[in-house]
Amino acid sequence: MSTTTEIDQLHELIGGLRRCVTSLASRYGDTPAMRRIVNDAERILNDIDRLDIDAEELDLVRGVNARHHHVLEKIGIPDTQYASDFWQDVDDEGLGGTR
Repeated sequence: MSTTTEIDQLHELIGGLRRCVTSLASRYGDTPAMRRIVNDAERILNDIDRLDIDAEELDLVRGVNARHHHVLEKIGIPDTQYASDFWQDVDDEGLGGTR
């Protein structure tokens, strides 16, 4: 599945991002700008972790759909009128009518 390869590539890129952020943090120290960069990187890492969970869920759903893919039975609906007592005690809301 190509999604697995793409997710693996994302993990490699995230590893590179982590190394870059660590290098920048050691160079620039604990400054407000560096804290923002670290926070942004952490947010991206968390999103990638969620992506892994979502990809697993999509694989499960796709597997279930592939196994249970079948033609649904069509149910005929007759054109005959319903008995008048069928609609008894039903409010007719109508469309845009005035009272």
